[in-house]
Amino acid sequence: MPEPTSSGPGRILVTLYGIFAVAATSRAAVQLSTRFDEAPVAYLLSAFSAVVYLIATVALAGRWRGARRVAWTAVTIELIGVLVIGAFSLLVPEDFPRATVWSTFGSGYLFIPLILPFVGLWWLRRTGS
Repeated sequence: MPEPTSSGPGRILVTLYGIFAVAATSRAAVQLSTRFDEAPVAYLLSAFSAVVYLIATVALAGRWRGARRVAWTAVTIELIGVLVIGAFSLLVPEDFPRATVWSTFGSGYLFIPLILPFVGLWWLRRTGS
């Protein structure tokens, strides 16, 4: 049986995901409710990242059947998102007049959004059966 992803050092990982879930949700809520017309795509991407972080947090902390599969999916989507949005925000900056959590690979958050999914996938693999 696989080790729970929220045990041992996994608690730190779940905490980090929780912090990013709250931060991204708060950021998106403010952006969408006060400045949506300034950069709708960027602000919707912030909301999307918030949902991904929330799902990843719950799945990494969860011990229900299928939690690990949901965590793998969420963290993989996060990795793809940060790589794609990070690249596009550098290559086509005019399409990103305002930053998202994943813009420039998470530079506004000390590149933690770039590092976090690699750590998350490593931890899922390490704690797997």
